[in-house]
Amino acid sequence: MKKVYDFTISTLGESKIPSPIGLSETNGDFIPNFVSDNEFIRYSIDIDTDSNGEISDDQCMDVSKDLVLKAGPRKMIYFHPRHVHAGICTCGGLCPGLNDVIRSVVRTLWNRYGVRRISGIRYGFKGFLPEYNFDTIPLTPDVVDNCHKTGGSILGTSRGAGTRTTEIVDAIEGLNLNMFFVVGGDGTQHGALEIAEEIQRRNLKVSVIGIPKTVDNDFMFIQKSFGFDTAVGEATSAVSAAHMEASSHINGIGLVKLMGRESGFIATATAMASHEVNFCLIPEVPFDLDGENGFLHALEERLNRRHHAVIIVAEGAGQDLLVSTGEKDASGNTKLGDIGAFLRDKIDAYFKKKKIHINLKYIDPSYQIRSAPTAPVDSIYCERLGDNAAHAAMAGKTKCLVGRVHNRYVLLPMHLVIQRRNKVNPEGAMWRDAMDATGQPILMINDLSRLNDVCNENLGMPD
Repeated sequence: MKKVYDFTISTLGESKIPSPIGLSETNGDFIPNFVSDNEFIRYSIDIDTDSNGEISDDQCMDVSKDLVLKAGPRKMIYFHPRHVHAGICTCGGLCPGLNDVIRSVVRTLWNRYGVRRISGIRYGFKGFLPEYNFDTIPLTPDVVDNCHKTGGSILGTSRGAGTRTTEIVDAIEGLNLNMFFVVGGDGTQHGALEIAEEIQRRNLKVSVIGIPKTVDNDFMFIQKSFGFDTAVGEATSAVSAAHMEASSHINGIGLVKLMGRESGFIATATAMASHEVNFCLIPEVPFDLDGENGFLHALEERLNRRHHAVIIVAEGAGQDLLVSTGEKDASGNTKLGDIGAFLRDKIDAYFKKKKIHINLKYIDPSYQIRSAPTAPVDSIYCERLGDNAAHAAMAGKTKCLVGRVHNRYVLLPMHLVIQRRNKVNPEGAMWRDAMDATGQPILMINDLSRLNDVCNENLGMPD
């Protein structure tokens, strides 16, 4: 039976203030429409039939369930625009599109609603803590108008401090914020939810809206994270360079390490986009190095056939082959072993032992990719995410993230989205198509019983 989710969105109370945005409620007048709280999309759209083409009873769900609330401007809003003090912060690592999102939120609040107090919180959650003594940055359209042309974040960013909930809410209360926009990844949104719950315990009327930022594209339910398309474009350029190097040398090998701690979406998409990748190694699919069915033997066979090879490896791939330190970074993530350098050395040693000449070039473009300005497709996406985040906050929505599902902009409850990370489904269409693009063996593993140790969660969501 397909799982049915509760996508109910929390609100601060009844919206009683007419929106200053001059939109329409009717069709045919050539004026964009408001969105009502009665407009939803169905999350589950896949249907399986039996051998007779009939739909089973367990798939005939109640139409009132599994509904995701549409994002957009409401006719009636919760906050009086002139009373609003909004705060925005960016947390975690860099990602293409941070400035685009900041710009969009500011311009929508200022130009559409007439909000005149918007503060940028510097360097993530640490900007709230007294020991860092960071001033806020007053944000206006003049301040943000050109920020989207550069990468990085005009507010700065940092990891950690999201667990210091009491102090952060003290600062929010001291600043008299009415709404707080949190741009960040999985760990950041965990922190944002705890902040929102502490705000609720204090009976404060502050809307907390998350804008999901993860270049790894690993948020549950959300169709695509901003910055992902830019990252794939930048990664494809790195692969092109690796291919040129590899194909120009005797037994040339180009090895490119890409982002992807737990999810291999960037590596998989780059392999399909470049058409020059022969091996794509991701965290979701285990592989052996040695043995007849191992990666190194497959690489040797590729060199025998074509005399060059290009390999992409996601940073979280093959961690079972490395010695774990068990250490955590400031965001609470387990510190990964360097699979790129590890593979480089193993490949060198393997072919030296066999007295086979190779020429290996290793490329790690990760930080160059993260700091890049957005491609147009991502700039459009960031603009619409920021717009819809501002609309949600003005309507008094809280403890939710704005995202895109089935090509619709929607609001998703934070607690649901952060339950676990999404992953490439090794049994799904995307990975199957990646296998066609690379031509690599479907499994590079000697003992199939080892697959039993792979958690079912690695199957990810339907693609």
